[in-house]
Amino acid sequence: MSTLERIKNKKAKIGIIGLGYVGLPLAVEFAHAGFDVTGFDVDERKNSAINAGESYIPDVPAADIAAEVKAGRLRATADMSKLGDMDVVDICVPTPLRKTKDPDLSYVVKAVEAAAATLKAGQLVILESTTYPGTTDEVVQPMLEEKGLKAGRDFFLAFSPERVDPGNVQFPTRSIPKVVGGHGPASTEMAAALYGAVVTQVVPVSSTRVAEMVKLLENTFRAVNIGLVNEIALMSNKMDINVWEVIDAAKTKPFGFMPFYPGPGLGGHCIPIDPFYLSWKARQNGFECRFIELAGQVNSSMPEYVVTRVTDALNSVKKPINGSRVHLFGIAYKRDVNDMRESPALDIMELLIRRGATVTYSDSWVPSFSHAGHDMTEVPFDQAVATDYDCVVIATDHASFDYGLISQMPLVVDTRNAIKGATGPNVFKL
Repeated sequence: MSTLERIKNKKAKIGIIGLGYVGLPLAVEFAHAGFDVTGFDVDERKNSAINAGESYIPDVPAADIAAEVKAGRLRATADMSKLGDMDVVDICVPTPLRKTKDPDLSYVVKAVEAAAATLKAGQLVILESTTYPGTTDEVVQPMLEEKGLKAGRDFFLAFSPERVDPGNVQFPTRSIPKVVGGHGPASTEMAAALYGAVVTQVVPVSSTRVAEMVKLLENTFRAVNIGLVNEIALMSNKMDINVWEVIDAAKTKPFGFMPFYPGPGLGGHCIPIDPFYLSWKARQNGFECRFIELAGQVNSSMPEYVVTRVTDALNSVKKPINGSRVHLFGIAYKRDVNDMRESPALDIMELLIRRGATVTYSDSWVPSFSHAGHDMTEVPFDQAVATDYDCVVIATDHASFDYGLISQMPLVVDTRNAIKGATGPNVFKL
């Protein structure tokens, strides 16, 4: 039986490398659809949790994991030699940036090395990690072909960009259309058949490069428009205009306008990083992405601007930032998730500490963390609103916060328009 037939009959064994925000939900979806799924991760804590039927990602209920584990359709291991038993190897590992803003493909390379060590004829290998156009052809394919097997002839190779939006209950994995680009028609057909078993729509494209570019366009679109609205927010503050009111009025236009909202900076694994993958690759081809890089500069400057607003708020009551007690409501990068990757709140915290402020935070999604040499433990919300802080900052607008209570605190810097409608000398908007 061919691999394609095994996929269509749900007899294929699927291995997923990387059990984070992308890999774990996907593993559960494949298992729920009836496939035999093995998750591979170097973090034994994740493997142990999955094998015990526990979840470490809010979007994936523990009951769902436990049900698939009990049914024998899902398991996790750090033993990469078992990749050779798989019909499909799906790579879902991180692709961060180096400090120089260049792509860091080290996780992808290690995953591909593991897949290449056990690669067998007929196997389908898919890369989901967000990366620059050409990665699948230029990096993954040569590594897999080192032992003589050829992509498109002996094994199959495709790229399908992950589109996970942590915390978005409206669009779980199964309801997000899956873009698929293969190394040749056979690879595209096979990958499309695989994803078609677990998602509502598959969108085939002509190549791996097109599929890689799709994800970068999606997130660069967001980054550029957020950069635009952040700049409008800075401008509006200079003109004494409420930017939130402007956006609310503008979005009543039924065509030609899409609302984006300012904030304290970009967070998460994708939007702060993906545009730099694109601009880096463009530079390799002699093209300068001035528009994209400018948006990145605006967005990366927002934590500094938030600290300026904190300074303004303290100045209004004749207090210096040095020695003041500043409390952050929210430390995760977006509402109702426990993900802190690239969170602008961390930059705000660090900038405040450098200026001599004593910084604390409340975030039930992140009870404690360590960052830049600081070990932090959250102050429970009820205790925080009863404490006489010199200034508080709404950095992440979690649904669990009582914004009515926050708005009554002595000085509030609201970076999310969470206390919409609240006015007074104690409230400072972005």
